[in-house]
Amino acid sequence: MARFLVVPQWQGSPSARAMLLVDGASAIAGDLPRAATTVLDIPLEAGESLGTGVHRLSALQRIRSMVAEAMAPDTIVIGGDCSVTVSALDAVDRDSLALVWFDAHPDLHTDETSPSGAFSGMALRAILGDGEPQLALSPGLPADRVVVVGARVLDDAEEDPLARLTSLGIDDLDDENALATAVASTGASAVWVHIDVDVLDPSEMAGVSTAAPFGARAAALASAIRALRAQVPLAGATIAGFAPRSPVDAVDDLGAILRLVGAVA
Repeated sequence: MARFLVVPQWQGSPSARAMLLVDGASAIAGDLPRAATTVLDIPLEAGESLGTGVHRLSALQRIRSMVAEAMAPDTIVIGGDCSVTVSALDAVDRDSLALVWFDAHPDLHTDETSPSGAFSGMALRAILGDGEPQLALSPGLPADRVVVVGARVLDDAEEDPLARLTSLGIDDLDDENALATAVASTGASAVWVHIDVDVLDPSEMAGVSTAAPFGARAAALASAIRALRAQVPLAGATIAGFAPRSPVDAVDDLGAILRLVGAVA
């Protein structure tokens, strides 16, 4: 049985409404099985950059320690901002692990290129082992074991690192086996699936900080994930980036989110 770890972290987000991520994580938690769910008591203070180019670094470090203590096999992590996946992967065996990164934004900045200083925009780059040493994974995940899906909003500084990764577009999800084939070709023995809900089309998901048009359908994502799991064991997953503006909006979006929860759990 899957185990859920709810990490209502907002400190990695660049959004002026970052605290809505706390509400989003809580909304999802309300529909998870209570006996299988742990909700971390994330501090609300912003923290300090500690002389680095990463905003709120001290808070991110503290939360990372909390995630490490709470992680267990077959954990589904519920964020919070996307950088919760960096903390989760730091606490699991990565020797033969592939990563699928569903996200409208590739999150491939470093502290030197980021226009915001927000760590969520550096999350995938940190997983690859690059960027601020106090947060980057060591060793990083090899680039040939990372598959990015649905990235369609990127900055110039992210183009070169994205070109070194396997990428699938939204249209590739029309073939439900395309993702499974891409991950199987990495030779990995297990896979972690990261889903920022802004990978979905705004017609299906309104509760995001920055909506990006021409996104995926929840049904297509769920089908691709199920086909992937039929070929490669799932080591864990993240669902992040849910930031509803009101309780009513949260209810409207939860159907799509719970479809994704069902696919990974």
